[in-house]
Amino acid sequence: MDDLRAELTQPSRTRNVAAEFAIVWFIATREMPSNFSRNIRNRAGQVRIFLAVALALFASVIPALAVDDIPPPFGFHWNDSMTKVETVLLGAKAKIVSKERKEKRDVWTVEGLVQPGLKRTLFTFKEGYLVEVELQYEYPDWSIERFNDRMGEIRRYFDAKFGTGKLVSRSRDTDSDVIQTLVGYQWIVGGTMLELFYFSAQRDPMVFRSITVTYKAI
Repeated sequence: MDDLRAELTQPSRTRNVAAEFAIVWFIATREMPSNFSRNIRNRAGQVRIFLAVALALFASVIPALAVDDIPPPFGFHWNDSMTKVETVLLGAKAKIVSKERKEKRDVWTVEGLVQPGLKRTLFTFKEGYLVEVELQYEYPDWSIERFNDRMGEIRRYFDAKFGTGKLVSRSRDTDSDVIQTLVGYQWIVGGTMLELFYFSAQRDPMVFRSITVTYKAI
């Protein structure tokens, strides 16, 4: 074996180093005590099993760590064209009440989309493509308690789906004869943002309350 090792250590431009290493390893393991050789093979098998399990666990974690954008409602997609959105809205028998141009963006006010309490929906387009959808809910007959319950339900639903939301507003303005209250939460996932707001304006005996859910591409 010493002669073989000496021959293999001689420099050569055409040697197959991998093949030579395999030959040396094979001869060396044959000369080893059987128990030592068996332990080597057992250890190698254990390492292969460990690597296989580790790779499987890592692969299972990857989908959970992947971040997906929050999609807009009603089956739309971010960057849908104005033409596509209008076609879908008309097909759903919704009515585009107005189309306005604000700060280099096109804003459509839409009514007739079927959801409990949904009064109107604002679709915002930048350079002709969908970047924001705002849903405005009004429940004229609801008490403040029912609004609070509904806000809690929606917030918990979004928390479970997108992680704990951030409180971005909690104010009560009593400086005038109209008492105004604003409470808002925010979720950011990937390149999108979701906002939930409760607003009320009260001057006895009149009161206005609404819940707004806004989806944004940022």
